[in-house]
Amino acid sequence: MLSKFSPRSFKRLLNFYPPYLGAGVKVTHISEDWRELHVSMPMRWYNRNAVGTHFGGNLYSMIDPHLMLLLMQLLGTEYIVWDKSASIEFIKATRKRVSSVIRVTEEELTTIRQQVAKRGKFLPSFSLEIRDTDDVLVARVNKELYVRKKPARLNSAPGQ
Repeated sequence: MLSKFSPRSFKRLLNFYPPYLGAGVKVTHISEDWRELHVSMPMRWYNRNAVGTHFGGNLYSMIDPHLMLLLMQLLGTEYIVWDKSASIEFIKATRKRVSSVIRVTEEELTTIRQQVAKRGKFLPSFSLEIRDTDDVLVARVNKELYVRKKPARLNSAPGQ
């Protein structure tokens, strides 16, 4: 699916995703090599919790699909990539704009490919940070993904 889009057009598509529009989440950058994505969210009346700070569900949704989507693009169509589990630790409440930079390094990609080749599947873990405009850590998200190769029959084109 992602191979149909450039990083720029995919960024535009994500920014029109209804849950993101409703939460005020904005993808501000996707690198041309698909290795880095920047996302932010301002404080608005409609994304506050009962005590007037960022709603935790929106903080998590700001991060949620991006690591999986980047890995899908970076690993290619011969791999299956799913979110497996996640946890979020709220460090400090804030009313300021929050943001996160999500990166996938060459070393992480190499490890994923090697482990999938060796074990058939791999469950890589990533730790992501959400920070406010003063660079104060607001939340830490730990994500575990599920990665494996697609069976050969799913990689071939119809009629081959």
